Amino acid sequence: MTTESSSGRFNAAPWSALGRHWSLTREMTKRDVLGRYRGASFGLLWSLISPFLLLMVYTFAFGTVMKGRWPEIEAGQTQFSIILFAGLIVHGFFAECLGKSVVLIVGNPNFVKRVIFPLEILPWPMVFSALFHTLMNLLVFLLLRLVMDGHIAATTPLFPLVMLPLVVLMMGVSWLMASFGVYFRDIGQITGVLSMAMLFLSSAMMPVDSVPEKYRWVFQLNPLTFIIDQARNVLLWGRLPDWIGLGIYLVVSLVVFYIGYVVFSATRRGFSDVL
Repeated sequence: MTTESSSGRFNAAPWSALGRHWSLTREMTKRDVLGRYRGASFGLLWSLISPFLLLMVYTFAFGTVMKGRWPEIEAGQTQFSIILFAGLIVHGFFAECLGKSVVLIVGNPNFVKRVIFPLEILPWPMVFSALFHTLMNLLVFLLLRLVMDGHIAATTPLFPLVMLPLVVLMMGVSWLMASFGVYFRDIGQITGVLSMAMLFLSSAMMPVDSVPEKYRWVFQLNPLTFIIDQARNVLLWGRLPDWIGLGIYLVVSLVVFYIGYVVFSATRRGFSDVL
């Protein structure tokens, strides 16, 4: 009975911490979002302008070369920029979480010195902030789809369910990276390269079927590829996602989620000594 009770408390620990400190998490999320655009003339409008600018750059750089590899473009179903944008929405969320998680503790030494501050909640505002920008990107995507293709897929409301396993995964990764970032400072130097590699070695830029077969496994092992493909299913092709695949992905993500939380909880005692 005691073992079951302890197990239950452990399973609920990451979520109960969020519940206890929800007001603080909400305020930190708001500060993170607004702080990014503080002092900018257009303020929060940059959360809508930036996706347009990024899309223009990638479309110009890769549209002419890559668009022939998408059969949907040849069939006239949509434009390369729309297909590309769907992948960039997923990668953008991943890249923001990965890049910020490394400095969550190192960049907030004052929080570490405060014994009463709940350090374990730091990844939550970061992930919620990344989700806010994902929402802004999605709004831009829907507007472009409406203008360029004249319609929006009926399965679009399923997009949050497609993203859910990746959100859970990135929470676990964020706890891990936040902890590793304290003890291994060099890790912050490779996150940018890793993020870029995850973009170009995924189906964001090209369909996996167009990759030479001997290299295809690299793209298939990329955790972003499956989510990007499912996002395109619901946002572009009007198809239901692979529910079994998403379920397996969610189970693996939950394992990483709890591993990340355990590692963070075990290593946080030494944060103040290292900082």
